[in-house]
Amino acid sequence: MILRHGKWTGIFLLVAGIYLLLPVICLEGGLMMFSKKIKAQEIFALPDFAAKGNMTVEQALKNRHSTRSFTSEALGLEEAGQLLWAAQGINRPQKKYRTAPSAGALFPLEVFLVAGKIDGLEPGVYRYLPPEHGLSRIKTGDLRRDLYNQALRQSSVVNAPAVIVISGIYERTTGRYGDRGRQYVHMEVGHAGQNIHLQAEALNLGTVVIGAFNDSGVQQVLGLEQNEIPMYLMPVGR
Repeated sequence: MILRHGKWTGIFLLVAGIYLLLPVICLEGGLMMFSKKIKAQEIFALPDFAAKGNMTVEQALKNRHSTRSFTSEALGLEEAGQLLWAAQGINRPQKKYRTAPSAGALFPLEVFLVAGKIDGLEPGVYRYLPPEHGLSRIKTGDLRRDLYNQALRQSSVVNAPAVIVISGIYERTTGRYGDRGRQYVHMEVGHAGQNIHLQAEALNLGTVVIGAFNDSGVQQVLGLEQNEIPMYLMPVGR
């Protein structure tokens, strides 16, 4: 009886100890998970975009042209944010619709900023987050030369202070529209690219659409998923 009593007492104490420690373990685990989640979702806020500028749409259309030579002057963070908003920003918050039309409002495009010389922003690769009008950093360091090597060494890519990259995820659109959805994605990237062109003109900046590059190489430089297909590189600067 004494041995049996001691056995059950030991089991009771073990269970009680686990019970008392469980909240501490859960709390620490929860904090670690919360910390990782916050880190993974760290957002760099962009300055508020302007809904009105100093140039009319007609003037921007008249002035639109491709620019391949840039000065060494840095791009302002407000300017970079305005260009990203023009590409895929939210213009109707109630329905989260964007500045460029999208078939079925499926939004297959992703926009990235390869920052080299932007005031107030460390060099690196950033994903634009339309709902937050912010940036999520993917890679650190100035990767313009790496991107230049994958873009057939076109000088505008390495000389511009920043490069906007637009990728497409076909599955977002083909899931509803089948193979025809691929064509819709191609249409949509054209809309976004023209938006960037016109916004650049309105900001007295220059840009050019580049389509000649190594797809897999650009994916590697930017750290894209395999199903994120790069479609446009757009160097931008003065």
